[in-house]
Amino acid sequence: MDASLDNFKKKFIEEAVDLIDDLEKAVLELEDNTHDADIVQRIFRIMHTLKGNSSMFGFEQIDRFTHHMETIYDQVRSNQREVTQATLDVTLRSVDHLKNLLDEAGNESAALMQEQEALMQQMDAIIEGRSVPTEKKPAPAEAPKKAGTAPTQPAAADEDKGAFETFFIRYAPVTDIFNNGTNPLYQVDEVQALGKAKIKVHFEKIPPLAEIEPSFCYTSWEIILATDKGQNAIDDVFIFVESDSDLKIERLESGNLLDNTRFVADLEDLWAKQTEPDLEAIRKILPSKVEPAQVETTATAAPATRQNAAKNVAISSIRVASEKLDELMNLVSELVTTQARLTLFAEENDLPGLTVISENVQKLSRQLRDIAFSIVLIPIENLITRFHRLVRDLSQGLNKDVRFITEGADTELDKTIIEGLADPLLHILRNSLDHGIEDAATREKMGKPRQGTVRLKAFYSGTNVLIQVSDDGAGIDPVAVHNKAVEKGIIAADRKLSKRETLDLVFMPGFSTAKSVTDVSGRGVGMDVVKRKISELRGEVEIDSERGVGTTITIKLPLTLSIIDGLLVKVDETSYVIPLSAVDKIYAVEHTKVVNQFNDVVVLDGKQIPFFNLRKEFNLPETSLTMEQVIVVHFEERKVGFVVDTVVGEYQAVLKPLGRHYKNQDMISGATILGDGTVALVMDTNRIIKHFTAKEEFSMGAVQMGHEEK
Repeated sequence: MDASLDNFKKKFIEEAVDLIDDLEKAVLELEDNTHDADIVQRIFRIMHTLKGNSSMFGFEQIDRFTHHMETIYDQVRSNQREVTQATLDVTLRSVDHLKNLLDEAGNESAALMQEQEALMQQMDAIIEGRSVPTEKKPAPAEAPKKAGTAPTQPAAADEDKGAFETFFIRYAPVTDIFNNGTNPLYQVDEVQALGKAKIKVHFEKIPPLAEIEPSFCYTSWEIILATDKGQNAIDDVFIFVESDSDLKIERLESGNLLDNTRFVADLEDLWAKQTEPDLEAIRKILPSKVEPAQVETTATAAPATRQNAAKNVAISSIRVASEKLDELMNLVSELVTTQARLTLFAEENDLPGLTVISENVQKLSRQLRDIAFSIVLIPIENLITRFHRLVRDLSQGLNKDVRFITEGADTELDKTIIEGLADPLLHILRNSLDHGIEDAATREKMGKPRQGTVRLKAFYSGTNVLIQVSDDGAGIDPVAVHNKAVEKGIIAADRKLSKRETLDLVFMPGFSTAKSVTDVSGRGVGMDVVKRKISELRGEVEIDSERGVGTTITIKLPLTLSIIDGLLVKVDETSYVIPLSAVDKIYAVEHTKVVNQFNDVVVLDGKQIPFFNLRKEFNLPETSLTMEQVIVVHFEERKVGFVVDTVVGEYQAVLKPLGRHYKNQDMISGATILGDGTVALVMDTNRIIKHFTAKEEFSMGAVQMGHEEK
């Protein structure tokens, strides 16, 4: 029993984390549109759900704390108060506090409780219409609600009751509702507590005794309720069972119809004759004979069966532990490796039917791989809320007016990449706000809008994802960067660099100092760390900036870190895999055309393509082959060739790390095991080109020539 309770608590914590994230996102949306009733209702429902669930599972401090938050937003949705900046600030601080309460659940520190009392005092001031206090004064502790009790309406909402209205309610729970730990009688009792009610219980669906399933609910209820609490109060009663029932709530008429003896008598006669709920028949006996068009309806179609409702809820989505997903990807990776061995075995052994089986396994493993990828890929939207919060808080702290815009939040990446991407992006955004965006007065003098803009854009590019963070701030002065690099001894004073090469200097270790923050708009601060973090994810980062206009930082990332489609090649006796996403074309070239060529340029399809001979670069003896293969790959906006001995063919490469002894090299992304058990190295073409260029002081003039020929 204790283990079962622990599992329920674990599930509550997982759901609470999602709810708190949704709450933070909704509050940030509300700040942009404080009169949006839908967002207010969403915030209230999240708080109400948090409060009810925490009470049920014994998280008393969360229950107690969210009661105050819920009361504020109940007043807002009831039009008793407006959303103010103080309300939003307290709510966002409360979001942070809820996260801490979850972390310390059951072992709350004294400091955390002191912070909670101060926050609740500020919320009480908002509820009572007083100025929000800034000092921390202990607030009287509210007696926590016992676990398992039903949520009640905040006291503040009861002080200003509205006029009576009469509602029709049909409540038909799904048959297996007891399995969710719900007793529908509690909802019926709560409805009665809201005012005066007449209830008809429907037993028509109960099967013969021999067919009854004791754990099923066959009962439904038809209720006429006269209340002064409003429809929101009725909605709150059913907030936890909306998806587990056929529910209809409709307003019949203003006033208390249950005080009308004629209506009550007619209602009892009607209910005595009918076996199924009939809202239209009830409307006909209303004293004012209101036409259906004047009644607020929620649906005209016939309600779905309860069994179908349960089925729809069950298959909509499931929650899976990340450890299980990691294990799934490991198993898929092993399957791909085994499939490669099977393919090789089928090629070496001419057994009837084996080739067909091998091809089917290859097709199935590829489909399984793609499905597994789609499961572990998650949208960048999971990071967006914390970025909105950072921009909001930091811009207020810097006294700057900054608008944060996001595009492509539904773009998906491997969850491992998402986890590693958070810190670099946060650092880039901090730099944009702190050193990129100017203050309002400076922007006005420059003819810019007083409000600065930071934009985060994500989109697919082939098998990669590009993430761009741009601002319309001060930009980077290339001359200042160059001079600072010379001063730091990073480059020689007489070295001439292109604009891109100059801006890339901000990624150099040691370039970032406190002094360079002032001289170079702060873009160098810690950017070497950003580059290293992105490199660990097999990504690339570039920077582009124009003085006085703004800066754009582009991050290029692979969709996943585990399996790639590659091109298997051989150089001497060693196998290599080149990612297919980088390959443009393959050419068969005579050996004499790629040996001792001026500037290492070969003409392919009438265009001059600079190339690297991998045998030469790897210090291997010259080949005796008369024909070699040139693999043309994309490099930035240009094309560069790699000369290899032979091309074996396409290959699904399961990436394995090289180990700690090779962690400092970046030309090889990892290794993969081939079907015969040998190891092939996976090339990172961009880094290999940059490494060879730096090693040989390759002028890139040839590369540029190839670009110009395009």
